[in-house]
Amino acid sequence: MSTEETNRPVLKFTADGLIPAIIQDVRDNAVLMFAWMNAEALQATQNTGFIHFWSRSRATLWMKGETSGETFRVESMRVDCDQDCLLIHVTPQKSGAACHTGRRTCFYRRLDGEKLVFDDTEKKHE
Repeated sequence: MSTEETNRPVLKFTADGLIPAIIQDVRDNAVLMFAWMNAEALQATQNTGFIHFWSRSRATLWMKGETSGETFRVESMRVDCDQDCLLIHVTPQKSGAACHTGRRTCFYRRLDGEKLVFDDTEKKHE
């Protein structure tokens, strides 16, 4: 049976042991952020019900919101057809600012030719 049709997880991590995770607000389907998970981050997420990631720059496990307080409770976890990417639906537990800049989403700029245009709807949370 192919991974497209199996009902058991056969996740495909990269050679570095990572899998991309797209984080989406369950309330309105806004894409909040993208980050990497390793097996440990995935297990911690499943065990606690809150998002954990693997920091490539710091080479460490981290829980979203451990310093900012902006935690995300997991509502569902989906895997794509190839099982090489996760889509995680969450409910923000505070203001909903996913980005380290204080904005709700990390995707607050639009690529317009050679320019980045700031989206006025994605204001910083205070």
